[in-house]
Amino acid sequence: MLISFIQTLVACGQQTYDQKLQSLYSNTVSLVQPQEVKKKLNEKEVVILDTRSAKEYSVSHLPNARFVGYDHFDISQVKDIPKDKEVVVYCSVGYRSEKIGEKLKDAGFENVSNMYGGIFQWKNEDFDVINQKGEVTDSVHVYNKRWGKWLEEGKGIKVYE
Repeated sequence: MLISFIQTLVACGQQTYDQKLQSLYSNTVSLVQPQEVKKKLNEKEVVILDTRSAKEYSVSHLPNARFVGYDHFDISQVKDIPKDKEVVVYCSVGYRSEKIGEKLKDAGFENVSNMYGGIFQWKNEDFDVINQKGEVTDSVHVYNKRWGKWLEEGKGIKVYE
């Protein structure tokens, strides 16, 4: 009985990825699923903005994604994008990108969405990422071990530095 009780306590303390994401999002920017982003990328209907650090971006990013960063983001970085163009933002899990999405909306961008689950969910769904040379890679910068657990085993090579 003691073992069953301990197992129950451990299980109750674990969050699923979806639960973790729901706890992070403020829902101020609409969410779009990775499958839909993939379709839009294939049809070249969308601008994809990577809001992670330069180090994370250099390890891997979505094909055709444009680096804008998070810590030093400035709206002038996107002045060439028409305000009515569809824009999808993403980061590792979607928290930082939601904040950049808010800034884009505040600046008058009309069609901004945040990719649900970020690059981790993208890779968990077996979609390709590319490195700074434009080559497909399995490497994903996972920030640290705490966050890296959300990239499923076997879905990518976890890079911490």
